[in-house]
Amino acid sequence: MATHLITGANRGIGAEYCRQLRARGEEVVAVCRTASPELEALGVRIEAGVDITSEAAIDSLVERLGDLAIDGLIHNAGVYESTSLETLDPQSLRRQFEVNAIAPLQLTRALLNHLHPGSKVSLMTSRMGSIADNSSGGSYGYRMSKVALCMAGKSLAVDLKPRGIAVAILHPGLVSTRMTGFTANGITPEQSVRGLLERIDALSLETSGTFWHANGEVLPW
Repeated sequence: MATHLITGANRGIGAEYCRQLRARGEEVVAVCRTASPELEALGVRIEAGVDITSEAAIDSLVERLGDLAIDGLIHNAGVYESTSLETLDPQSLRRQFEVNAIAPLQLTRALLNHLHPGSKVSLMTSRMGSIADNSSGGSYGYRMSKVALCMAGKSLAVDLKPRGIAVAILHPGLVSTRMTGFTANGITPEQSVRGLLERIDALSLETSGTFWHANGEVLPW
């Protein structure tokens, strides 16, 4: 039975990860700032009150985990704030970098002693972090922070390979969640996570550091 730690687990894609992994009979540690009734109904271990941008909160989480071995670390927590050229807000840019790019890297480092050969680290990024795929512009903070996360994932794949730890860089697709305003054009969290787990299950050291769409397509940098 594998143990997975998931950030941003209280709703949307994060809660769906918890649901599907729990349904497979696996152990789940759901990390979030505030638990939701949806998450509490799943019967997973919840570690609430964790702001992943806070070093003190990360240290507290690590202490609470004790000697727990983590087979899958899924960095799902993220934030999207609209930042056009006309409404550019440096504080918003910094906030999105803190949550989307810096926090996953810091948390991975903090949890290194809980990972082991065969563990997998998954970074939830976006094809909006693809430079080659950017044809619409805008969304400066989100795009820039996701590019940074992709680069962090690639470096982690290199640095963690000698430890036997593989890294997946994942785009969930356009998903109908609160972050996307429950867009009618999106797929459901259930559909997205089903594909994402297929990518994670298939991940190996040979494919570590690849940028995947949930549907299996390899995305351009």
